[in-house]
Amino acid sequence: MRHLKAHRKLGRTTEHRISMLRNLATSLVNSREDRIVTTLPKAKELRPFIEKAITLSRRAASLEGNGAEVQSVHLRRQAASYFHAGNFGRATATRLGQVPPPRSAGVAALKRLFDELGERFKERPGGYTRIIKMGRRSGDGAELAIIEFVDNAREKEALAAQKRSKSKTSSKKKSAETKSADAETAETKDSE
Repeated sequence: MRHLKAHRKLGRTTEHRISMLRNLATSLVNSREDRIVTTLPKAKELRPFIEKAITLSRRAASLEGNGAEVQSVHLRRQAASYFHAGNFGRATATRLGQVPPPRSAGVAALKRLFDELGERFKERPGGYTRIIKMGRRSGDGAELAIIEFVDNAREKEALAAQKRSKSKTSSKKKSAETKSADAETAETKDSE
């Protein structure tokens, strides 16, 4: 019986597995295309992991009233546990002429999660990601999958293009219908 055995181990120790999921979540949030390619079992494990973080950002986006800022900071700190913390040894004062190291990708992911994704999914009650199977990898035969955010820019452009093409075809049909109707009325006038 598999009671209380909900997740895949993915052939890793607990620390390695959590670190890998944090890396995948950071890559997904920071990606320009709102999608990453990984193996199917990793994508299936990443889905609930990242959706919990997005739910925290959604809650922060919908906060109002007294204590909203305090609650927002609390939610941001909770969501930070889904990403790597950042540069602990980041020097604030450096030697003359040295540039301090940039903030890590986890800090950038947390910023994007709360600034952009929380607002985008504010009205959506869940299901922020989708998994698309791609087939098998030629090297080792592993099943590949794309995990992506729903309602991304590519989808919106495709819907807009589809609406434009429908309106063009419907306007062509209407113009053809009006031309045929005009031709019929001309024929009836000629026959009279």
